[in-house]
Amino acid sequence: MKEILREIGMIARALDSISNIEFKEYDLTKGQYLYIVRICENPGIIQEKLAELIKVDRTTAARAIKKLEINGFIEKKIDYHNKKNKKLFPTNKGQSVYPYIKRENDYSNNVALGGFSEDEEETMFHLLQRMRKNIEKDWESVKKGNKRNY
Repeated sequence: MKEILREIGMIARALDSISNIEFKEYDLTKGQYLYIVRICENPGIIQEKLAELIKVDRTTAARAIKKLEINGFIEKKIDYHNKKNKKLFPTNKGQSVYPYIKRENDYSNNVALGGFSEDEEETMFHLLQRMRKNIEKDWESVKKGNKRNY
């Protein structure tokens, strides 16, 4: 069996490490750039949906969101339809770093896909989406306290 998940993990960790180093000058620490991107792309998203989108637990999301709010990258606003929810919006500071984060992502995407044909890229995209959907089933189940049967 090919160690596909190891390869995916190494790629993800390398790209995350690069991003964390490059975004340090913007006072963004480990992984916070992911939250800014998703909030800029989905203004008004609630914390629970953001955590689901990024695939992290609520506590991890809450810590990151709190730091981003303290550092002025995002702000919370009350959802008048459901007062328990607070909607997340980028501030001017958050919006100003978004294009840089997006450029870095586009660059990394181009580097990672160097030498692949359009057909290969399309195939890879669809196969990775299928893998993600397979994993999401277990992720949802384990999040609810269930155990996987190995």
